[in-house]
Amino acid sequence: SSLILLQVVFSRFCSPCDIKELFCTATGLSRNTTISLLDSTGAMVSIDPTMPNNSESHDYGCGLFSHLSDKEELFQNVLTQVAEQFSRAFKINELKTEVTNRLAMLEKRVELEGMKVVEIEKCRSDIKKLREEMASRNNSFLDDNKKLTPRRDVPSYPKMLSCLEHMYHDLGLVKDFNINPITLKRWLLCIHDNYRSNPFHNFRHCFCVTQMMYSMIYLCNLQIFSQPDCNIFANFDPEAFKQIRQGTITLILATDMARHGEILDSFRQKVDNFDFTDEEHVTCLKMVLIKCCDISNEVRPMEVSEPWVDCLLEEYFMQSDREKAEGLPVAPFMDREKVTKPTAQIGFIKFVLIPMFETVLKLFPQIEEVMVQPLRESRDRYEELKQIDDAMNEKKKSENLTMGGKKK
Repeated sequence: SSLILLQVVFSRFCSPCDIKELFCTATGLSRNTTISLLDSTGAMVSIDPTMPNNSESHDYGCGLFSHLSDKEELFQNVLTQVAEQFSRAFKINELKTEVTNRLAMLEKRVELEGMKVVEIEKCRSDIKKLREEMASRNNSFLDDNKKLTPRRDVPSYPKMLSCLEHMYHDLGLVKDFNINPITLKRWLLCIHDNYRSNPFHNFRHCFCVTQMMYSMIYLCNLQIFSQPDCNIFANFDPEAFKQIRQGTITLILATDMARHGEILDSFRQKVDNFDFTDEEHVTCLKMVLIKCCDISNEVRPMEVSEPWVDCLLEEYFMQSDREKAEGLPVAPFMDREKVTKPTAQIGFIKFVLIPMFETVLKLFPQIEEVMVQPLRESRDRYEELKQIDDAMNEKKKSENLTMGGKKK
């Protein structure tokens, strides 16, 4: 048979399918025929626009072969056998199992570490929120200061909070009772939030009372809570909590001035033969100490104590003004028409503060110089101011009488 040579030219933009169809058309085969192209060495050539030209130096030999399904099947069998050999050689199934187990372990570790990260982030978030709350409360505190007219030479809220925390740590309460520092901060903020913004009885007053109690504990060398029979925080079981709550209520009620005479008389009966092992004696001492701290502003330097007097009188006058408007009886010491700063303080210092502190002095002589003596000096200063006020009033009366006589 004669050899027919056909020249086939195709564009470089043709697809492999187009080229295969072109070969099928040239050889007279149907378009769905599977075609493989081999070079002169028997190697398979990829049918696509990048295939080299068929030339004398690069001859495709026999050229085209069709219906190579038997060879393809054989080729697939060979590939399968090779894959099985590789699988046995490299133990792919065992490796797959090992990799799967390791992945499971890693996923578990990632999950556990993720939980730790979540807890850490939650803690960071709580601290951030707490700082934001402190900042917001600081701003609101300063705003309240601007609205009030009396002078207040008292610390700002963040400083007070920091000082209160120091007191709890310094007294050993945080360590001894295993108090969470973050919980302590929140508790102090909660106390602050529940105080009304009164001119006098506000959170700043709470701080001053706490600060004075802290000072008296150190000055008088009290460690009441460290005594086993008085350590009501020893065990935080329901019964201990009940005692803590009852003790707190007792001390709060002790600050009611309506019970002042009763509590002071009870302490006077015990002070000469005071017994620190007697629970009733210790409870009475606690009540007197909280009373001293509650009304201790005049113990402080004049530049600190006097602004508090302004605040207290403002609160009294606000109450009496409202009582007058509603037709209610008004206490004389709250009436702005009858009270002056010297008259208000002289009686309070002479008949309330000094007698109470002098009674405590019998048990703790070390308070005389730092507490009792400042009270006496404050009394003397207000008495001098009263004399000046009286002289000014007499002068005004005299002038008014003179002016009245001239008019006649």
